[in-house]
Amino acid sequence: MRIRKAKISDLGNIMIMYKSCVKGMIANDIDQWDDTYPDIETINQDLEKQSYYVVEEKGEIIGGINIDQNQDKTYLDIDWEDKSDSFLVVHRLGVKEEFWNKKIGKDLMLFTEKLVTEKGLKSIRLDTYSGNPKAMEFYRRLGYRELGSINLKPNKNEYYCFEKIII
Repeated sequence: MRIRKAKISDLGNIMIMYKSCVKGMIANDIDQWDDTYPDIETINQDLEKQSYYVVEEKGEIIGGINIDQNQDKTYLDIDWEDKSDSFLVVHRLGVKEEFWNKKIGKDLMLFTEKLVTEKGLKSIRLDTYSGNPKAMEFYRRLGYRELGSINLKPNKNEYYCFEKIII
Protein backbone atom coordinates (compact mmCIF):
# COMPACT_ATOMS: atom_id res chain seq x y z
CA MET A 1 0.00 0.00 0.00
CA ARG A 2 1.20 3.48 -0.81
CA ILE A 3 -0.17 7.00 -0.64
CA ARG A 4 0.60 9.27 -3.57
CA LYS A 5 -0.56 12.49 -5.17
CA ALA A 6 -3.37 11.68 -7.58
CA LYS A 7 -3.22 12.28 -11.33
CA ILE A 8 -5.97 13.41 -13.70
CA SER A 9 -5.89 9.91 -15.18
CA ASP A 10 -7.01 8.54 -11.76
CA LEU A 11 -10.39 10.29 -11.95
CA GLY A 12 -12.42 7.27 -13.09
CA ASN A 13 -10.94 4.97 -10.45
CA ILE A 14 -11.43 7.60 -7.73
CA MET A 15 -15.11 7.81 -8.66
CA ILE A 16 -15.36 3.99 -8.50
CA MET A 17 -13.86 4.16 -4.99
CA TYR A 18 -16.42 6.80 -3.93
CA LYS A 19 -19.29 4.78 -5.43
CA SER A 20 -18.25 1.83 -3.24
CA CYS A 21 -17.90 4.09 -0.20
CA VAL A 22 -21.35 5.62 -0.76
CA LYS A 23 -22.88 2.15 -1.16
CA GLY A 24 -21.47 1.18 2.23
CA MET A 25 -22.67 4.39 3.86
CA ILE A 26 -26.21 3.89 2.57
CA ALA A 27 -26.18 0.25 3.75
CA ASN A 28 -25.23 1.57 7.21
CA ASP A 29 -27.98 4.25 7.21
CA ILE A 30 -25.51 7.11 6.82
CA ASP A 31 -26.99 9.64 4.39
CA GLN A 32 -23.92 11.88 4.24
CA TRP A 33 -23.13 11.18 0.57
CA ASP A 34 -25.17 9.87 -2.35
CA ASP A 35 -24.97 9.46 -6.11
CA THR A 36 -24.68 13.25 -6.53
CA TYR A 37 -21.75 13.85 -4.15
CA PRO A 38 -18.82 13.54 -4.23
CA ASP A 39 -19.27 14.44 -7.89
CA ILE A 40 -16.89 14.16 -10.80
CA GLU A 41 -16.59 17.96 -11.21
CA THR A 42 -15.49 18.46 -7.60
CA ILE A 43 -12.93 15.66 -7.75
CA ASN A 44 -11.64 16.91 -11.09
CA GLN A 45 -11.09 20.35 -9.53
CA ASP A 46 -9.19 18.71 -6.66
CA LEU A 47 -7.00 16.90 -9.20
CA GLU A 48 -6.37 20.07 -11.20
CA LYS A 49 -5.32 21.86 -7.99
CA GLN A 50 -3.05 18.89 -7.21
CA SER A 51 -4.48 18.64 -3.70
CA TYR A 52 -5.89 15.11 -3.94
CA TYR A 53 -4.10 12.01 -2.68
CA VAL A 54 -4.94 8.35 -3.18
CA VAL A 55 -4.17 5.12 -1.38
CA GLU A 56 -3.14 2.52 -3.88
CA GLU A 57 -2.80 -1.21 -3.29
CA LYS A 58 -1.69 -3.55 -6.08
CA GLY A 59 -2.55 -0.85 -8.63
CA GLU A 60 -6.08 -0.35 -7.24
CA ILE A 61 -7.23 2.95 -5.73
CA ILE A 62 -8.79 1.99 -2.40
CA GLY A 63 -8.97 5.38 -0.68
CA GLY A 64 -8.62 9.08 -1.24
CA ILE A 65 -8.53 12.47 0.43
CA ASN A 66 -8.35 16.11 -0.56
CA ILE A 67 -5.96 18.18 1.53
CA ASP A 68 -5.68 21.94 1.06
CA GLN A 69 -6.12 25.23 2.90
CA ASN A 70 -9.60 25.97 1.56
CA GLN A 71 -12.28 26.15 4.19
CA ASP A 72 -15.97 26.90 3.87
CA LYS A 73 -16.87 30.44 4.91
CA THR A 74 -18.90 28.98 7.79
CA TYR A 75 -15.59 27.88 9.35
CA LEU A 76 -15.19 31.54 10.37
CA ASP A 77 -17.95 30.92 12.95
CA ILE A 78 -15.80 28.35 14.79
CA ASP A 79 -13.48 29.33 17.63
CA TRP A 80 -10.42 27.42 16.41
CA GLU A 81 -7.57 26.83 18.84
CA ASP A 82 -5.04 27.65 16.12
CA LYS A 83 -5.89 31.25 15.23
CA SER A 84 -3.21 31.44 12.52
CA ASP A 85 -3.52 30.62 8.83
CA SER A 86 -1.06 27.79 9.40
CA PHE A 87 -3.38 24.81 8.85
CA LEU A 88 -4.53 22.22 6.35
CA VAL A 89 -8.16 21.26 5.78
CA VAL A 90 -9.30 17.71 5.08
CA HIS A 91 -12.11 17.13 2.59
CA ARG A 92 -13.81 14.03 1.16
CA LEU A 93 -11.91 11.28 2.98
CA GLY A 94 -13.22 8.08 1.43
CA VAL A 95 -12.32 4.40 1.46
CA LYS A 96 -13.65 1.58 -0.71
CA GLU A 97 -16.21 -0.34 1.33
CA GLU A 98 -14.33 -3.65 1.21
CA PHE A 99 -11.33 -1.92 2.81
CA TRP A 100 -13.23 -0.40 5.74
CA ASN A 101 -11.81 -1.22 9.18
CA LYS A 102 -8.36 -1.90 7.73
CA LYS A 103 -6.81 1.39 8.94
CA ILE A 104 -6.80 3.03 5.48
CA GLY A 105 -8.56 6.14 6.81
CA LYS A 106 -6.14 6.29 9.72
CA ASP A 107 -3.19 6.03 7.32
CA LEU A 108 -4.60 8.95 5.30
CA MET A 109 -4.97 11.08 8.43
CA LEU A 110 -1.45 10.22 9.61
CA PHE A 111 -0.24 11.16 6.13
CA THR A 112 -2.03 14.51 6.52
CA GLU A 113 -0.30 15.07 9.87
CA LYS A 114 3.03 14.35 8.18
CA LEU A 115 2.23 16.94 5.48
CA VAL A 116 1.48 19.53 8.17
CA THR A 117 4.86 18.86 9.77
CA GLU A 118 6.75 18.88 6.46
CA LYS A 119 5.16 22.19 5.45
CA GLY A 120 5.88 23.76 8.83
CA LEU A 121 2.18 24.28 9.55
CA LYS A 122 0.42 23.93 12.90
CA SER A 123 -2.92 22.18 12.65
CA ILE A 124 -5.57 20.23 10.74
CA ARG A 125 -9.20 21.26 10.42
CA LEU A 126 -12.13 19.26 9.12
CA ASP A 127 -15.86 18.82 9.39
CA THR A 128 -17.92 15.66 9.48
CA TYR A 129 -21.62 15.02 9.11
CA SER A 130 -23.60 14.87 12.37
CA GLY A 131 -25.39 11.77 11.07
CA ASN A 132 -22.13 9.82 10.83
CA PRO A 133 -21.27 8.81 14.41
CA LYS A 134 -18.58 6.37 13.25
CA ALA A 135 -16.68 9.19 11.55
CA MET A 136 -16.97 11.41 14.63
CA GLU A 137 -15.61 8.63 16.85
CA PHE A 138 -12.84 7.95 14.31
CA TYR A 139 -11.58 11.54 14.52
CA ARG A 140 -11.86 11.64 18.32
CA ARG A 141 -9.76 8.46 18.60
CA LEU A 142 -7.10 10.16 16.48
CA GLY A 143 -6.93 13.07 18.92
CA TYR A 144 -9.15 15.60 17.14
CA ARG A 145 -11.22 17.96 19.27
CA GLU A 146 -14.77 18.90 18.39
CA LEU A 147 -15.05 22.70 18.49
CA GLY A 148 -18.55 23.44 17.25
CA SER A 149 -20.92 22.91 14.36
CA ILE A 150 -21.84 24.49 11.05
CA ASN A 151 -24.59 24.00 8.48
CA LEU A 152 -23.42 23.30 4.95
CA LYS A 153 -25.22 23.56 1.62
CA PRO A 154 -26.94 22.15 -0.33
CA ASN A 155 -28.92 20.28 2.33
CA LYS A 156 -28.06 22.60 5.24
CA ASN A 157 -27.29 19.58 7.41
CA GLU A 158 -25.29 20.00 10.59
CA TYR A 159 -21.59 19.19 10.44
CA TYR A 160 -19.25 19.06 13.43
CA CYS A 161 -15.90 20.82 13.13
CA PHE A 162 -12.77 19.16 14.45
CA GLU A 163 -9.21 20.35 14.89
CA LYS A 164 -5.92 18.80 15.86
CA ILE A 165 -2.86 20.83 16.78
CA ILE A 166 0.20 19.09 15.35
CA ILE A 167 3.06 21.46 16.22
